[in-house]
Amino acid sequence: MIKTVLFDLDGTLLNTIDDLADAGNWVCAQNGWPTFTVEQFKLMVGNGIPKLVERFSPADARTPAQLAATLAQFTARYDAHKEDKTAPYPGIPALLDALKAEGIQCAVFSNKADALCGGIIAHYFGTGRFDAVRGNRPGVPTKPDPTGLYALMTELGADPAATLFVGDSDVDILTGHNAQLPAMGALWGFRGRAELTAAGADALAEVPEDILRYVQEQNK
Repeated sequence: MIKTVLFDLDGTLLNTIDDLADAGNWVCAQNGWPTFTVEQFKLMVGNGIPKLVERFSPADARTPAQLAATLAQFTARYDAHKEDKTAPYPGIPALLDALKAEGIQCAVFSNKADALCGGIIAHYFGTGRFDAVRGNRPGVPTKPDPTGLYALMTELGADPAATLFVGDSDVDILTGHNAQLPAMGALWGFRGRAELTAAGADALAEVPEDILRYVQEQNK
C-alpha cells in the first residue's frame, strides 16, 4: 500500500538544468573561469547548490571565503533567472492530479535551498498539488542523509511502510533506502538508467504515468 509519494525536484518534477547551467556559466565567465556544457552540469547537480558551486569552481578558487562569495554570486544570478527556461516535464502535472484524485498525498524533498523551493513549485504547479515542499535547511544534512526526510514524514504523518520516494539520481535512490523506503527512478531526469540501476532502484519509470501505474499496482 502506498499512501504518500515524496518527489525530488530538479530532474524529477522540473527540468531546471538549463537555468542552473546558465547561472553557473555566467558566474564562471564573470570570474574568468572555464565554462561547461549542459551535459557536464547534469553530473554536477544533485547534492545541493553549495556542492554545485564547489564543482564548477577551479581548484585554486575553493577556499572557504572564495566559495562563500561564489555561492552568493551564483544564488543571486540563479534566483533572478530560475524561470527563464525551466519547465515541468511532460506528464508531471497530470500525474500529480491523478495521484491526488486517488487520495495519495504528495510532497517535495529537495537538496535545493529551501528558500528557493516553495516559490519555484508555486510558480509551476500552483497551490494544492503538494502537501509540503521542503528544500535544504541550515543545520540539516543534505540527501542522501535521511534526517530531513524523517522530519518531513513526521510532519506529514506519513507511514514509512506506505511511502514511496521518487528521484532521478543515485542520491535519491540512496536517500529513499537510507530512510527504509522503496525508491523509484525517473529515467527522464539528469542521470539515467545505468546510475539508477546501479544504485539499486526498486522500480524505474520511463514516463510519469509509470509512477501512477506502480502506485495503483501496489494498492490493489
